[in-house]
Amino acid sequence: MAELSDVELQQRWVDRRITNPHWSFVEFVSCYFTDLPDSDYETLVRRGVVSDAEYRCVRDFHEHLAVYQAPKGDFDAEAILRDPKWQQIVSMAKQSVLTLAPILVNQDERNALLAEPRALEPKDFTWPHSRDRTMTIKFAAIGLNHSHIYGQVNLLLREGAELVAFHSPEDDLAAQFAEKFPQAKRVADRRAILEDASIPLVLTAAILNERAAISIEAMRHGKDVMSDKPGMTSLAQLAEIKEVQAETGRIYSVCYSEHFETPATVKAGELVKAGAIGQVINTVGLGPHAIRNNQRPDWFFDRKRYGGILTDIGSHQCEQFLFFSGTDTEAEVISATVNNRGNPDTPGLQDVGDMHLRTPNTTGYVRVDWFTPAGLPTWGDGRLTILGTEGYIELRKYIDIAGRPGTDHLFLVDGKGVQQVDCSGVELPYGRQLITDVLNRTETAMPQVRAFKAMELALTAQAMAERGTVWAQ
Repeated sequence: MAELSDVELQQRWVDRRITNPHWSFVEFVSCYFTDLPDSDYETLVRRGVVSDAEYRCVRDFHEHLAVYQAPKGDFDAEAILRDPKWQQIVSMAKQSVLTLAPILVNQDERNALLAEPRALEPKDFTWPHSRDRTMTIKFAAIGLNHSHIYGQVNLLLREGAELVAFHSPEDDLAAQFAEKFPQAKRVADRRAILEDASIPLVLTAAILNERAAISIEAMRHGKDVMSDKPGMTSLAQLAEIKEVQAETGRIYSVCYSEHFETPATVKAGELVKAGAIGQVINTVGLGPHAIRNNQRPDWFFDRKRYGGILTDIGSHQCEQFLFFSGTDTEAEVISATVNNRGNPDTPGLQDVGDMHLRTPNTTGYVRVDWFTPAGLPTWGDGRLTILGTEGYIELRKYIDIAGRPGTDHLFLVDGKGVQQVDCSGVELPYGRQLITDVLNRTETAMPQVRAFKAMELALTAQAMAERGTVWAQ
């Protein structure tokens, strides 16, 4: 609020002496919405974090900011600062600050709101999410069987967290991990991690059907958990994890990396929250993967151990469906199928699956498969289309087969035309937010109910698809 109400401070957007990317329209607005659960105040009001009176002070400003469209794009700061609509929003922000400050009970909140950052010099403008070593955490890993563990670790390391230990019974996996992260000590018994009071967070990317037990044991030892997806492989495991999480009050987070670690998906979320395509009414998520048979371990082809294709890679899509539908709880599976169409030598493998999902206001279709052709220069041509009442967004996450180089291609189509949106500077906030949640016992990285609901949808679809098949559990 302090930044968005200060027109003099916003002149820093066009100050060429300042190279820090935070000092831009995009980062100012993104930081504001990123710190709001579901991008609105209603969740905070329900939780008692924000009072009704406080919300009324900022409501008009918030609603105008949510639908603001920059006249020449989000990166033309000079045009934005000249825009009368933006000037009106800044004026509304100033009024919000003036009416909000007197009713704030917390003196620190009031001081932060009324601070005068314009007094700083360009050299003093530092990245607001920089790695404050006094606010970091230690963490450890138990189970390295999926290579996603490297992404899980890195998203915390880049925010200043400290990897101190890991446990893996497999010597080959442990050697690879130790070479990549020599700062971490390998422990022979995972109890050395679980009983270490200085480690508040445990990561796991173990064999899929073993993750639930590791997560439950960690929470019962007072640890928060970040699991690779899927967090579990059965509805029974899900029920037990939910019970233990409620009993212990620990954070149980699932790293749905096709959302949290994909800049185009994060950017799409910002655009949807800002009203760029109106109200979302449908999503289509496609998650093709490369099978690479000669590089897969035995458990990859064992249905009981990997949980089925919809449970595994389909859970990514379930989380995104919930996120873009704007609900964490109200969703159901309409239909689902799985099959083995092209790998008869590995009958335990499901190489294709799909599901049809529904909320009160949206529908969604998901297809996942292991049929990425050898000629594609990446592991999968992941796509997501988000249809709104006033436009649509298409993501080509990992490759654009039309020939544009790189990853994270986002296309926005609305009443004004067609544009490709640059996602190269998008911050990935999940790691930073999870660290904050661990330290402050907040819930900003992902609502706990969405972590569970996404897995519930995937597991329900998996069970529905397997009825009457050889894979029925």
